[in-house]
Amino acid sequence: MIKKAVIPAAGYGTRFLPITKALPKEMLPIIDRPTVEYIVNEAVASGIKDILLIVSSNKNSIIDYFDRNIELEYKLLETNKKYEYGMITNIAKNANIHYIRQKEQLGLGHAVLQAEAFIGNEDFAVLLGDDLYVNDVYPATKQLMDAYDKVHSSILGTIEVSLEDTAKYGICEPLVSNNEQLKELKSVVEKPDPQNAPSRSAIGGRYILTSKIFEYLKSQSKGKGGEIQLTDAILRLMSEEKVYSFDLDAKRYDVGKKIDYIEAIIDFGLKKDELKDEIQKLIDKKATNTK
Repeated sequence: MIKKAVIPAAGYGTRFLPITKALPKEMLPIIDRPTVEYIVNEAVASGIKDILLIVSSNKNSIIDYFDRNIELEYKLLETNKKYEYGMITNIAKNANIHYIRQKEQLGLGHAVLQAEAFIGNEDFAVLLGDDLYVNDVYPATKQLMDAYDKVHSSILGTIEVSLEDTAKYGICEPLVSNNEQLKELKSVVEKPDPQNAPSRSAIGGRYILTSKIFEYLKSQSKGKGGEIQLTDAILRLMSEEKVYSFDLDAKRYDVGKKIDYIEAIIDFGLKKDELKDEIQKLIDKKATNTK
């Protein structure tokens, strides 16, 4: 049973400079809530309460967001703003959030390694903050957890990408080519040229990992970009344990990409009763003006 989740949130966010010079990319708002809250909520909706956020020294705003602000709470109650009071006191209400600082940004593998003491010998989930998944009925992480209950092995959450986009992702090579949602893997190829891609099944920012991964991360040499790559450690793990991929059934937004971030804002806004009509009118107006 998966009881703990790790959310790496220590990266520089260079794709959103200059704003990420002062504001962590995980705090970029989708309407009125930061991206990282939606990631935390996905873990909670999947049944996970113990969550570790891996942050860097300039990301205190993430910690502040999930902490209480007694002065603000008092002011809201004093002015009878009960709805607003409820909003801020219910942030990640059912989660036990922990923090650790990644002192050096040495890659995703290094970030996950920082969670070793928190995880211990348990298997665990990893949710990347750039990847926002929406399935209101069956959260993406819960899908992986249910698949894990069948195989009790590491599982990589995957999405299907176009052939030309395979060069942007870690691409899974299944042991047997079939249409099953859960597949045992032969290998993973990091950002292959499209002509050499073993499939179009890309790792999409959600993982279930066995605690054995820490042994490989601790001895993992630096790879591309001088960073400790999680994919490299997973490849070595395959020599000892089975590793699977699982095709996620959810709408994915890569909120590290500006166009996906804009799409997320629009889609989330269209779900809000107080905004959807005005947003639709704005979309229609813009569409008309561009013809």
